[in-house]
Amino acid sequence: MTLETQVEGTEIGAGPAVGDFIALMKPRVMSLVVFTALVGMMAAPGGLHPVLGFIALLCITIGAGASGALNMWYDADIDRHMARTAARPIPRGLVTAGEALTFGTVLSVTSVLTLGVLINWTAGALLALTIAFYIFVYTMWLKRRTPQNIVIGGAAGAFPPMIGWAAVTGGVSIEGIVLFLIIFMWTPPHFWALALYRCRDYERVGVPMLPVVAGPDETRRQIVIYSLLLVPVAISPYFIGLGGLAYLVTSSVLGAIFLWLAVRVYRVREGRAADKVAKQLFAFSIFYLFALFAALLGENIAERLIAWGVFGGLTA
Repeated sequence: MTLETQVEGTEIGAGPAVGDFIALMKPRVMSLVVFTALVGMMAAPGGLHPVLGFIALLCITIGAGASGALNMWYDADIDRHMARTAARPIPRGLVTAGEALTFGTVLSVTSVLTLGVLINWTAGALLALTIAFYIFVYTMWLKRRTPQNIVIGGAAGAFPPMIGWAAVTGGVSIEGIVLFLIIFMWTPPHFWALALYRCRDYERVGVPMLPVVAGPDETRRQIVIYSLLLVPVAISPYFIGLGGLAYLVTSSVLGAIFLWLAVRVYRVREGRAADKVAKQLFAFSIFYLFALFAALLGENIAERLIAWGVFGGLTA
């Protein structure tokens, strides 16, 4: 055998490909982060030059990807033992831990400095805080020590729309904070639904997710509690003028469905049926967050078109 012999489907002698580094950035997670940041930028009063807007969004994208790469670097020891993460680049031997660390560090510094210098330092500081919180607070400290890891650590994923808002306005306001709170309250029921049917994975590697420490029944109870807290927070943009009537209807209907699924998770507790409803809530929660922000974006685009007289010109 040579060094080119495949081991578990990986060529040891082959260097990392571009796709391997992209995979380090967790593109699926990053896409939702980028979308919420875009909505924060579009919903903010005023505006940026399109080129500066693209640069700001690119910096947030790179910063989110850097967080993913650094998370995979630190969690490489447990990722290889979990079914959900065993196919990541480091466990498969496609990228070394050192390469992931260097890649994530360079992207972190570059994204923060570029956003700060070219856009404004409020947005740059918030991006730096987001990366630092995700790596040092969530990944290194909370994740392996407390079942509240997702509750507190969820703040890292909630910052992007606030960063987008700050990129345009240069500051932080109640509207940006509300967008932050929507994602912050959404995170626990979203991840606990996943943890319910991936419980053995987390138990195997010693990560104290709520189902592992408190049991699935308590996790189901907490999912219902946080879902009840989430829905009014998600509706609140309407009451502060950030969302319109279309957003109110969308958030109310989707919130009712979210609560219905959360109650189903609470009631169905045995066998494959329990896993099925947990998977349904997890999948719907992703659509729910996307749809909420899409509704805000759609209303904002419509308002701008009306202000520019587009619709008026069509009906004149």
